[in-house]
Amino acid sequence: MLMGGYHIAVVGATGAAGTELLRVLERRSFPVASLRPIGSTRSVGKSVQFCGDSIPVEKLDAGSFEKIDIAFFSAGGDISRNYVPIACQADAIAIDKSSAFRMDPHVPLVIPEINPGDVKLHRGVIANPNCTTTVMLMALYPLHKIFRVHRVFAATYQAVSGSGTRGVEELTRQTRTRAEDEQRCSGRPVSDAKETDFEQLASATPATVFPHPIAFNLLPHVDSFLESGYTKEEVKMQDETRKIMHSPALRVSATCVRVPIYRAHSVAVTAEFQRPISVEQAREVLSKAPGLELVDEPHNNRYPTPLNVAGKDNCQVGRVRLDCALENGLSFWVSGDQLLKGAALNAVQIAELL
Repeated sequence: MLMGGYHIAVVGATGAAGTELLRVLERRSFPVASLRPIGSTRSVGKSVQFCGDSIPVEKLDAGSFEKIDIAFFSAGGDISRNYVPIACQADAIAIDKSSAFRMDPHVPLVIPEINPGDVKLHRGVIANPNCTTTVMLMALYPLHKIFRVHRVFAATYQAVSGSGTRGVEELTRQTRTRAEDEQRCSGRPVSDAKETDFEQLASATPATVFPHPIAFNLLPHVDSFLESGYTKEEVKMQDETRKIMHSPALRVSATCVRVPIYRAHSVAVTAEFQRPISVEQAREVLSKAPGLELVDEPHNNRYPTPLNVAGKDNCQVGRVRLDCALENGLSFWVSGDQLLKGAALNAVQIAELL
């Protein structure tokens, strides 16, 4: 540790992930000697709050990383591709939330509870995994260590805050508009509404962030589609899982879905293992896994939900059961706050390993 702490830069300090990162740094008492919040031109003039101080946001430029020890990047892939090399040239260690460097063979992709030793391999850049991948692996990896996973099928339920502040605002606006227009639709029950009523409601809630209205809807579409029929988000889950778990032959098939909730992602996982597994064994392993809570009393209506994990550091896993279609198969449900363990908390944990 440097005397008095580290000189920290946060790129994207006013965004949803950057704001959460500042909170986590403060809450975990990370040794910060100085903080340099960095934003776009439109953010200059704003201030961020940190440890009781109001710190002005600086414009991102080539000189932003002078005398910086650790630079957190939470501003998207284009910014990272352009400015992470500049930060490294200034001798800062870059911890990058975007997908820009995740699959670079020379860049460690790290979840501290899973592969902390990979941090030592960095050459100036450490990548933070995709938030949905992280939530899934918090439950899958502890099982893999004992029973060796062979293939995985996953369906995600991803909150709108995964698309940033604009996604949250769009859900709020559409929900409010839908409620107002539904009253105008008659006052009769929704079950009695005509098809034309729903068409009018859809047209009254225009989509700008998402390709269709997200309020009262589900979109099996996160990120752009590839020629394979999978989306980029789904491929991230496939590729990043293999890299983090050091399992290049692992088969992963994912369907990623955006759902109309504000915060916290969930994943329904079915995994086939090489070794026989029982529910009792799985629960014992999951109950001891770091960063994970076992919430699995379905007969008492206790299982993970996004509302239960929102704002919490730990992910939760439940609905653990033997899969009836696969040999040595196990199904479970895991939820986690994608702004915390999926982004800000994980990045700060990486910095703590340094």
